[in-house]
Order: sequence, then structure tokens, then C-alpha cells
Amino acid sequence: MFNIIDHLSQELSLPSKHVQAALDLHIEGATIPFIARYRKERTGEMNEITLRNLFERYEYLSELEERKQTILKSIEEQGKLTDDLKAKIEACTQKNELEDLYLPFKPKKRTRATVAKEKGLEPLAEFINALNQPDARACSLNLEAEKFINAEKGVNSVQEALQGASDILAEAFSENADYRALAREYISQHGIFVSKIKDEFPEGTTKFENYRNFRASVKAIEPHQMLALRRGEAEGVLFFDIEFDEEEILRRLEQKEIRTPIAEVRAFLKQMIQDAFERLMKTALIGETRYEKKVYADEESIKTFEANLKNLLLASPAGMKPTLGIDPGFRTGCKVAAIDGTGKFLEYKAIFPHQSEREKLEAAATLIRLIETHKIELIAVGNGTAGRETEVFVRAVVKEMDPTIPKPIVVMVNEAGASVYSASEVAIEEFPDLDITVRGAISIARRLQDPLSELVKIEPKSIGVGQYQHDVDQRRLKKKLEETVESAVNYVGVDLNTASSELLKYVSGLTESTAKNIVKYRNERGAFKQRTELLNVPKFGAKTFEQAAGFLRIRDGENPLDNTAVHPERYPVVERIAQDLQLPHEHICKAPEKIKAIDLKRYITDDVGEPTLRDILIELQKPGRDPRAEFKYASFKEGVTELKDLKVGMTLEGIVTNVANFGAFVDIGVHQDGLVHLSQLADRFIKDPKEVVKVGQIVSVRVLEVNESLRRISLTMKKEDAQQKPVSKTQSQKGKRAHAETRFSIDDLKAKFNRR
Repeated sequence: MFNIIDHLSQELSLPSKHVQAALDLHIEGATIPFIARYRKERTGEMNEITLRNLFERYEYLSELEERKQTILKSIEEQGKLTDDLKAKIEACTQKNELEDLYLPFKPKKRTRATVAKEKGLEPLAEFINALNQPDARACSLNLEAEKFINAEKGVNSVQEALQGASDILAEAFSENADYRALAREYISQHGIFVSKIKDEFPEGTTKFENYRNFRASVKAIEPHQMLALRRGEAEGVLFFDIEFDEEEILRRLEQKEIRTPIAEVRAFLKQMIQDAFERLMKTALIGETRYEKKVYADEESIKTFEANLKNLLLASPAGMKPTLGIDPGFRTGCKVAAIDGTGKFLEYKAIFPHQSEREKLEAAATLIRLIETHKIELIAVGNGTAGRETEVFVRAVVKEMDPTIPKPIVVMVNEAGASVYSASEVAIEEFPDLDITVRGAISIARRLQDPLSELVKIEPKSIGVGQYQHDVDQRRLKKKLEETVESAVNYVGVDLNTASSELLKYVSGLTESTAKNIVKYRNERGAFKQRTELLNVPKFGAKTFEQAAGFLRIRDGENPLDNTAVHPERYPVVERIAQDLQLPHEHICKAPEKIKAIDLKRYITDDVGEPTLRDILIELQKPGRDPRAEFKYASFKEGVTELKDLKVGMTLEGIVTNVANFGAFVDIGVHQDGLVHLSQLADRFIKDPKEVVKVGQIVSVRVLEVNESLRRISLTMKKEDAQQKPVSKTQSQKGKRAHAETRFSIDDLKAKFNRR
């Protein structure tokens, strides 16, 4: 029998005892973050990626084993199960391989072969098949076929008898697993995807122009190309097919099947094979190949989406400081929300800096009052419509403020998904009395303070960092994105006393209901002082505590270890270390040099190994640390706010907003992201954009081409060519003039206040 543990061990190059231990923990209900972090000794230090791969393959192989048993039972009931067939079925490791073996025994609808069998032609088919041997002697097929002429059964001629026998042999041939594998492999290796845009769509009228006369090999087609072809087909714009050398496939099949030296039989079998392939195999194999490439494209696109989402969620936080969030707009004005250092909403105002000069001055005055009143340290400006113009205005106001007042940092924030959050049940429950636009401004402010805490409230697909996310397998996409959010949340850790239920529900071991119970308990009883208090929360049992406690932090609690990733089950180890160092328990996190010099081997036991001890010492040296990178932000070029401001050769700073298989999109502050194609990402060959860029990364780019009519910007990250012309002085002066036009003097503002 097939042994799943042994197979996984060999396939993934992992010791079988560690595979078994990891699967045991998984079956017992342990989460992947928990196993990866707190059970390293049992799994041989498997990381989350390895564990996810292991559990996915285990699930696949388990389903495969169940299917094998169903198939074996079905074939056995038909009385057709041989030892050889049983061995082949039990050895299968792929579902399509298993289904190929089952195909001849699968219950069928009425076919040409079944009709021929009803006419009594199966013995003729067996006779012809028996002649397909190297030592077969010559005989007449027509003479043999005459024996089967029977008007009552509907066999009126030799030709009808031979055709019926051919139909029986063709069906058996088409269901042969080896022959299907041979043809499928040839199509996969040598086939060409071809597409044409339908005649009713003239050139330049569709978004699928790249596929008007498209050709790409099946084995090398890019994931985004496959998904684009399928979308174009679904929208009725194009059709695509697979071209391949059918004669070569037939030649290979004939070479495998035909063994007889009898010319008449060879000719008969050759015609039968051609019929079997064209009528019974070709369409199905093309469909299977298309499906396999779709699955591959889905997997690659989902991987890209996962990587983008993870980088976005783990973007460096600006910090929990008083912040203004600005949802920009031209005609409807800019919505400004002030929040404090805990994310609590304080005040809302609407300003109109892009209208008349009077309204611009009023907007500046309002902005300064909000900054001074709430001691604002950060200003987050959404990058939507009017975002760049609003940022220029805000920077001008801040620049002209009283120099004795600390000036806040102004940052452009990607507001993708903010409108989705604003209208969501989560936002309504959080701010039932606020307008949808105010909620949007609050969300923009919070995602500058801490991107992770805010972005978990938004469905990942709405964040805008995917590639053809609506075309891939939605069930799998949802599963993988939820895993990504879970991984990011547990990697960073969660403040038990400030986290929302939306953030808490992603913590290892917690559900939506337990997360809400924690928040309710906190609101009713006050802040948690110890992790062990969690056991008083309704439906929060010992198993949940084991899975979740290490990922929940309590700042300024009674036990300093509660603000670290040290699991409560290992507190006795820390207490022993503190005793050996002659330190009070509460001071253990304040002696990093002493901790660094500890001999780990002294504390190894059957239950606690070196990996766990290493993690404990790291936490004790830097308690409460945030593993995310230091906060940085992009500075857009002054005077460049629209497409018409761009010039070829211009060098700009931008931020990567999305990474696809074909390149990266970069926000350069002109309301339209530019594309750095895969070939322009580096001076060396790059196969995968993720090798050099990630979402949220600040990059320097150079403009290659601007198409205002199509709103397309081509950028490069390659080193500037020696012959590249520098940006003209006129353009530079234009930028300075644009900045000067937005300046405000303190005297103007004082005069305005006096008029009031």
C-alpha cells in the first residue's frame, strides 16, 4: 500500500519523524504560526512555508487515497480488477494519472462502441486485435467480417462490420492511460497557443490588442498571458486554441501500437488510431492542457498576490502618533479627520483648497488649527483623485507654519480599499454616527499609523495588489490570502489592549467570536494586566490559550514577559535564567548583555531544546520590538502632478504599488501608476520581478515613454544611458513656479482670523 508519510518525506526531503510530528500537531488543531514558532524541536524547525506545503500535499494525497479506494471498489465490482491494475492504481501520486487508469472502467453513456457491441461485433474487434502481433500470419479481414453480417442486428455489410469493430478498438485505444499520457505530453511540450481577435473588433478598440495575432508555446506561456486569453475569450472578444503537429502525434501513437507485419491490418489500425485521436482524444486533451495551464497561471498569480499582500501588510508603521487623515477631492472638497495616538477619532472638518482663493485660505487656517489643537505629528494624504494637488497644498501650509511649532510629516498614502472599508459593516459598527467619507479619512490616517491593523479590516481582493484576481480560482485565492494575513498578524504580534476584533480574529487559535469576546471583556473590565486573564474570557479555554497567548502582547503589564513573544509555558525557563543571573524576575528584560552571554546548553531539557532557547534569548534582549522595517516614505517631485508634466528622461522617486509577473507598477504622483516592465527592472536578467522589487518599496525611476491618450507611462529602473539628455531647466523652473503658487504667508492667515 501507498505510504503517505514516506512519500511526503521523500518528496519534500524531510525526515519522516518530523513529517509525522507536524501532521500530528496539525490534526490535533495546532495552527501553522504556533507550530512554526513554538514547536520547533518536534518539527525540525520547519518554517511556515514548509508547513503549508506539507499540509497541502497531505490533504491532496489523502483525497487521492480516498479516490483510489472508490475506484478499486468500482472496478472490483465489475469483476475486472487484476493484480497489475491494482498495483498501478495504488502507486498513483497524481489525480489525472489515476483518472486515466479508471477511464476504461468508468460508467459511460451510449457510444458508437457500445452500439457496435450490441450488434455482436466485439469478437471481430478481438480477432483484429489478436492479429496485432509481430508473428501474426496474413489473413483477410473482409472474409472474417462477412461472418458478422446480420440484418436483424443492423450489420448489413462487411464495411459496417469493420467500422463497428474499429469503433470498439478506437474507444479502448482512446482510454489507454499510456497513450493519453504520450499525446498529452507532446501537446504540453510542443503545442502553441494561438489567438485572434474577432472581426467585429477593429484594431485599437479593445484592451486585448496584444493578443490580436498572438502565439506562445504551451510550455512557456506566462501566467498573465494565459489569464488574459481566458478573460478575452469569456468576454467574447477573442478566441484561442492550441496548434500542434497532429501527424507527429499519430506517428508516435502508431509506433507504440502497431506491431503486426500484415499490411491490411496495419492500414486498418492506422485509420482506427486516427479516428480515436481526432474523435475521442483531441478535444479532451486540449481541454486538459488548457485547464492545467489555467491551474498553473492561477497558482503563480495567487503567489504574486500573496507576496504583494504580505509586503503591504508588513509595511513599516509610522507609529501611533496623533495623525490627520485627508481624503482628497476637487469639487466635493477634502475630508479631514483627526485621530489620536491610539487611533481614536477626535474631530472632522471639510476643506476646499482647490476652489477659490478665499476657500484656499480658509482651508489653510483650518488645517493649522487642527494641527495645533491636536498636536498632530503625521498627515496622511490619500493618493486618489486630487491627492497630489492636496499634498502640494498641505506641504505648502506646513512649510509656512510658525517655526516654533513642531511640523508634522506629510505622507502620501495608498488609499486603495478605503472606500470599501467605509461602506462595510465593520466601519458602520465602529462609527455608526459618522458619514461614509469621514470613515474613509479615518482609515487613511490609521493605515499610516499602522498599516497592518487597518488593512486587516478590508477584504484582501479590494486592496488592489493582485493580478487578474477575479479570474483565478476564487476559493483557493480566498484561502491563500487569509493564510497570508494570518501569517503577517502573528509575525508582528498583537497588542491585546488596543487591537480591534478584526485584527484579533487572525491571531493563532482565535475565531471571530472569541475575538469579539476579548474586546467585550476589555471594554467591560478595563485593560488586561496579565496574559493569564484571557482564561476568564468566555469560551477562551486552555487550548485556545496555548495557541494564542504567545502572539498577544501586553505593554506596561504586571509581567514584562507578557510584552514579548516568549510563550507563557516557557516562563519557568526564564525564571530559572533570572535566578542564575541573580536578577529580579521583573528586570530580566533589562540586562541584554548578561543574557547574550548565557550558555544555552545549561537549560536544554527533553521538552525545551536549543531552537526554543535561542528564540527566548532574542526576545529577552529586545522585548516588545516590532519586526517591521524602519518607516520611510517617498518624496514626489515638485511641479510634477499630472501626466502632462512628465518628460522623457525625467528621473523621479516613487513607491511600488503592485508587482505582477510582467513587471511593477509605480506611483510617481501623477494619478496614474507607471509600469516598469520586467526587462526594465535591472541591468541584469530578471526572471521574476519579486527578485528586485516589492510592494511599498521606494524606488528611483526614469521616464521612458508617456502616452497621454491611453494614460500609459513606461518607466525604467536601469542605470541612465550616457547619452540620455538631462531634464530641461524649463521643466525645473516650472516645478518651482507650481510650488510657489501654493505658498501661504502667516500674515494672510492672521488677517483672515482677524476678519472672523
